[in-house]
Amino acid sequence: MNVQTPLKPADFATDQEVRWCPGCGDYAILKGVQRTMAEIGARPENTVFVSGIGCSSRFPYYMATYGFHTIHGRAPAVATGVKLANPELDVWLVTGDGDGLSIGGNHLLHLLRRNLDCQVLLFNNEIYGLTKGQYSPTSRIGTRTPTSPFGSVDRPASPCAFAIGAGARFIARCIDTSQKEMPGILKRAHAHKGTSFVELYQNCIVYNDAVFEAFTAKANASESQIWLEHGKPMLFAGGTRGLTLNRQDLRLEVVEVADGNWEAAGVIVHDETNKGVAQMLIDMPFPGFPIALGVIFCSPAPSYESALVEQTKTLTQGKIADLSALIRKGQTWEVTERRD
Repeated sequence: MNVQTPLKPADFATDQEVRWCPGCGDYAILKGVQRTMAEIGARPENTVFVSGIGCSSRFPYYMATYGFHTIHGRAPAVATGVKLANPELDVWLVTGDGDGLSIGGNHLLHLLRRNLDCQVLLFNNEIYGLTKGQYSPTSRIGTRTPTSPFGSVDRPASPCAFAIGAGARFIARCIDTSQKEMPGILKRAHAHKGTSFVELYQNCIVYNDAVFEAFTAKANASESQIWLEHGKPMLFAGGTRGLTLNRQDLRLEVVEVADGNWEAAGVIVHDETNKGVAQMLIDMPFPGFPIALGVIFCSPAPSYESALVEQTKTLTQGKIADLSALIRKGQTWEVTERRD
């Protein structure tokens, strides 16, 4: 039996110079992904990273796997083609809030609703970094940039809300610096059969530095983050606070938890298959509520390529391919010499 040698995170790093700004959150995400590749036993010859345009989209150059650096917003279309051409390939799609939700919004929507078996990593820094700091679809109201010098008046898009609205069956969130939790989330995304959507809060140190500090800074993390785990109570702030469901108004509320008695406080248990509660978790306003992190929603369904492969197998069973007959099928015309 041919036993393959286990690979280390370093085996997934290329010899290319990593060209991101010093301090960029992309470095941490790259390390987290390379570590995940080793832990899931990925093989470079069976793995493909597809990206669009943007700082995040340099990713394929830094992964010792197959890769496609495509055009702005079209990574989902290319990823779909790759997976349909060879369903056995492990496809990862890397995009940003601008690339994925602006020019690529239409492509991303159809990838999610079709449920192609791939992993989508959307780096959200709430700015256009590569093109020098213009406001993006996720930039907050009031954000001052070269294209919104008086402050953006656009209502920002929520990547996870977009994903659940488009029919995504797996939705998760993480922070670039959460190296302890990131591999676990990415492994869950990889194990899910269908499109896995992971939003990664990523700090742009040059054009939008510290935009997430209110909930990412160590001093604020406990009070402002809630890490969700299926089957576990929704607790945060060291277990002293939690989320309950006001069943009369059908909305989440924050409650105090005394002496660890979360049941008496009415704290609900996370059920990642509950789409209604998942939508509420995504929509929780911050501040006032914590930021929901971890696997928010997971409800598997048959993947697009598996259904397509099965359909093709059924339709072609017992048939012989005849290109000539196909060309001549239906209406045909014969071109003859014109006679007056």
